[in-house]
Amino acid sequence: MIILPAIDLYEGKAVRLFKGNYAEMTVYSEDPLSVAQDFKRQGATSIHLVDLEGAKNGTTPNFDIVCAIKQSTGLICEIGGGIRSLDTVKKYIDNGIDRVILGTSAVKDRAFVTEAVEQYGEKIAIGIDIKDNKVAIKGWTEVSDLDAFDFCEDMQNIGVKTIICTDISRDGAMQGTNRQLYKTLTDDLDIRIIASGGVSSIEDVVALRDLGVYGAIIGKAYYTGAVCLRDAIEVAK
Repeated sequence: MIILPAIDLYEGKAVRLFKGNYAEMTVYSEDPLSVAQDFKRQGATSIHLVDLEGAKNGTTPNFDIVCAIKQSTGLICEIGGGIRSLDTVKKYIDNGIDRVILGTSAVKDRAFVTEAVEQYGEKIAIGIDIKDNKVAIKGWTEVSDLDAFDFCEDMQNIGVKTIICTDISRDGAMQGTNRQLYKTLTDDLDIRIIASGGVSSIEDVVALRDLGVYGAIIGKAYYTGAVCLRDAIEVAK
């Protein structure tokens, strides 16, 4: 299992939200580049990046920072938030980003997902944010009528190879990860599952590893010191 430490970007800063609430935002660093470089020092091979502003309004205000993180660290970088056109997908991939995560756009426009997967293959991932078993969109500010598991199956059928699945109720809450959710997804789908939301201890990392999950994202637990990133990376192996 791989560990993907996370940087959530807002106005050029590394921040974290509590359960996806923009009104409950904590700024952890004014310099996301130094955070990314610390990830590398601790042994990370991949970084999970989110443009929180983009997630709300469909733009890419933190594009330059995302590219600078990729160029300065050389790590595998995936980016989500506000990616709602093939032009934006191309813009990121042409600038060296390894994987582009589609969220709201995947819910709103299946044809877009299909075309993106046809053009870019495994460089396209789907971010599925779950609230009460439904898919949330627009930076978690809206909840759709889509059943989360049905949607995952739809994405697999389109040809998507990687899904980043977030349980919103656990995100930033430091209450542990939703192990049953990831067990069900891993058992029922033939697709790479990256677990996000609530990974707050080494025990969570061990549990996800033992479930056969492809990857786990660590966010707030890194910033608060609850989890040593270096230890998590070693345990995940």
